[in-house]
Amino acid sequence: MEGIMDLIFSQYQLFLLVMVRTSGIFIFSPFFSSQNIPNIMKIGLTFSLSLLISTTLSYTVDFTNEMLILILFKELMVGIIIGFISYAFFSTFYVMGQIIDMKIGFGMVNVIDPQNRVQVPLMGNFYYILVFLLMLGINGHHQIILALIDSYKFLPIGSFKYTGDTMNLLINTLVKSFEIGFKLSTPIVAIIFITDIILGIISKTIPQMNVFVVGMPLKIIIGLFMIMVSIPVFFSSIEGIFALIINNIYMFMKI
Repeated sequence: MEGIMDLIFSQYQLFLLVMVRTSGIFIFSPFFSSQNIPNIMKIGLTFSLSLLISTTLSYTVDFTNEMLILILFKELMVGIIIGFISYAFFSTFYVMGQIIDMKIGFGMVNVIDPQNRVQVPLMGNFYYILVFLLMLGINGHHQIILALIDSYKFLPIGSFKYTGDTMNLLINTLVKSFEIGFKLSTPIVAIIFITDIILGIISKTIPQMNVFVVGMPLKIIIGLFMIMVSIPVFFSSIEGIFALIINNIYMFMKI
């Protein structure tokens, strides 16, 4: 315990800067920012990780108070951007769920996400929780911690500069997340579109049939069936999305 306190007080600037970068990731990262995790546990985990990372860094820092405030802001931005990239790709499943909900008739049904305390689409919340559990099962959150440690190799303390390349990377991340969500929802949307065409033909050939009464539950049944059938394909695509998260994080650090 005395060795830990000596490290904190002898290199308090280094420890403070590491802790700020670590806490920045915890603001947006899907697992670490979860509201289900008690704040005291988040603080303890941030402190422990910062202490461990500080012991692995070989260089020392000595900034004036004015420079320290600027460097603290830079370190916070590094952590926030890393966490934002991981969260942006996880929002893919909200986009996917929103598109599916609008097509099968769940567009007006939203549920409260207890993690972020916002209203989210019903199927989007289902896919998000599914991927969240899968990420924990394959230790995906460990990859984010490893990326945090490796960030000091590519972005030493105080070296971060916000450039046009960084902005383009963040914009492309958002674009890519929407694109992936749209592609994942395409098979189900296509089946529902064909169902709408069939119902339209039936309404012309059999005017006595109330298509609006029959069509809504029929699309829900077909949509849920297609969701169940497409789950294996969905699982096979998740690994690629996880790889995109890590690749974009390292791309940001190399930029």
